[in-house]
Amino acid sequence: MTDILARDLDAADPLARFRDRFVIEDELIYLDGNSLGRLPLSTRERLHRAIGEWGTDLIRGWDRWITLSREVGDVLATGVLDATPGEVVLSDSTSVNLYKLAAAACAARPGRRVIVTDDDNFPTDRYILQGLVEARGMELRVLKTDIDLGVSAEAVREALDPDVALVSLSHVAYRSGAVADLPAITAAAHQAGALALWDLSHSAGAVRVPLRSAGADLAVGCTYKHLNGGPGAPAFLYVRADLQAELRQPIWGWFGQRDQFDMGVEYDPVESIDRFQVGTPPVLGAYAALEGARLTAEAGIDAVAAKGAALGAYAIELCDTWLAPYGVVVASPRADARRGAHVTLRHPRAWQLSQALRAAGVIPDFRTPDRLRLGFGALYTRFVDVYAGLARLRDILTADSHLAFPERHARVT
Repeated sequence: MTDILARDLDAADPLARFRDRFVIEDELIYLDGNSLGRLPLSTRERLHRAIGEWGTDLIRGWDRWITLSREVGDVLATGVLDATPGEVVLSDSTSVNLYKLAAAACAARPGRRVIVTDDDNFPTDRYILQGLVEARGMELRVLKTDIDLGVSAEAVREALDPDVALVSLSHVAYRSGAVADLPAITAAAHQAGALALWDLSHSAGAVRVPLRSAGADLAVGCTYKHLNGGPGAPAFLYVRADLQAELRQPIWGWFGQRDQFDMGVEYDPVESIDRFQVGTPPVLGAYAALEGARLTAEAGIDAVAAKGAALGAYAIELCDTWLAPYGVVVASPRADARRGAHVTLRHPRAWQLSQALRAAGVIPDFRTPDRLRLGFGALYTRFVDVYAGLARLRDILTADSHLAFPERHARVT
């Protein structure tokens, strides 16, 4: 198998021009965009300007900085998430936003004492929910999930009863990339009288997220993976418009206050999405998130999702041809509609393989217990990158050069 097909696919790629809009200054094959996206050139330029504004405008800069959270939220809503302006806002971290919305949802369902999640949900989500149920005297009902296939709508339906206040799941599984049936699970939660809260961290900017068409209630997500917002970029939250006045999040900060600068004595939350903000927005991080979101919106989420699916399908084809004889198994769903923008491979020495790949100029990602994750950024990953990365993995396996690296014992972040 040669790279001719890969070069032909790149030549026909309608998103190929976006690669030139990122900082790419070496020959590194970067297959970890689902952990941290690349730096857009516009972000570097915008942050330099923002620093200049800080130096010259000082406090006067807040005349435009103060609305950044809503500005980013509206770009995400209309260009990435199938929501409407005023339903998304940039705020805090994904973990903090999950806590805020989960607590608000439970308070809106008094008398119900159960939250449903699954055992392969991202760890911070499970920890946040564990803490919430302990503090409120509730129960966390944890579904057993196949770590390759992801959570199913049938399993969620079976877990629902009149005691359930909230269903909280990830749309795209962080480990395998399996896509949950967001519309069906949301509908099942509603039929049981519960609310649904979705973590979009591995889907925002990678796949279609049918919030509006599914009647989704709540969602959170990060901007530093497929949205290329930078290390530790602020997260976002979504609350359906008709729920905003009903829900009252537990962290009462001044950026959620009506007539904020009147400095009132009592907390009186505004009725818009702003009531889910807390404190002063991180201006530099917000500008970075804004530039990343604009790039995705310009490319179009349909085109981004199609490119991500095609990259994944090509990676699976190469794995079947080259890597299966060495005991490498595709651990992600094979159907494009069931898979996000990363492909996970299973091998008993996945950790050593990940280290050998790094030494060979390829950046993948490792996930326990024995998974090698390959993440594709549709705006900058080429088919020739997938070809070259997997060719190097094949060469490593052929030569057993990964055995020169120690087995995993230390903590991996």
